[in-house]
Order: sequence, then C-alpha cells, then structure tokens
Amino acid sequence: MTEVKQGDTVQIHYTGTLADGSTFDSSAGRDPLQFQVGSGQIIPGLDKALPGMTVGDSKTVEVPADEAYGQANPEAMQQIPRDQVPDDIPLDLGTRLQLQGPQGQPIPVTVTEVTDAHVTLDANHPLAGKDLTFAIELVAIG
Repeated sequence: MTEVKQGDTVQIHYTGTLADGSTFDSSAGRDPLQFQVGSGQIIPGLDKALPGMTVGDSKTVEVPADEAYGQANPEAMQQIPRDQVPDDIPLDLGTRLQLQGPQGQPIPVTVTEVTDAHVTLDANHPLAGKDLTFAIELVAIG
C-alpha cells in the first residue's frame, strides 16, 4: 500500500473538536479537504500526522495550540472609542467584523467587550490559544 509522504496531494475527511468536546469544524456532508502535505496549507500539527498513513486509515490527532493557530497575542486586542463606531455596526459580543489594514487588506476581528466608553476588538484567530483534536480519515492520495 502507498503511504503518504511529504509533497503528496491528499484528501481527508475530518472533524475538529475543542477540549470541551464541541465541534468547531468538520468536512461531514462536504467534499473531502484536499491539500499538499508539508506545503503549509493546513496547521502544522495536523500536517505532521499524515505521513505514513494509507488510504482508508483513520486516527485521532491531538494538536497543541502552538502547532495549530498559536497562542493569543495580547497586542492583537484593540480598544476604540465607542463614539467612533457607526451606529449601524452590530456590536454583540462574539460578532465577527472586518477592519481595513494600512494597505487596504482585510483584518477579521471579534467583538470581545462593549461599554459606554469603548469597544474592544480582538484580531487573534478565534482558535488561538486552544488545543485542538482532529478525527481524520485518509480518503485519497494523489
């Protein structure tokens, strides 16, 4: 049987869960995820788990935050005066918004605090600082 090696294009089905068992992403009901092993297209901890697998293999992979989306960076949090936010912008906690960076690039942020004086926005990835678990199945190589 052919084993996955660096550089192979593979297809996997996966379910990603958090420490509390809640699912944050899954390929269930969708096409398998296709990517090139070792190319940096997926998080490092999951990428490292694939070499040696053969088609039909399944496994559960524990991925620490440092091999997933990294630790949360306190410098990615920003407070802005409440009166500088247009009234039509939703500010419910957990709302995902998009700011514009200095070169016009989109910067996704999450509303983490709202007071009468300010709004706190977090530009960290929503899964930063979290250990992840993936149940994966190798569907195809090549």
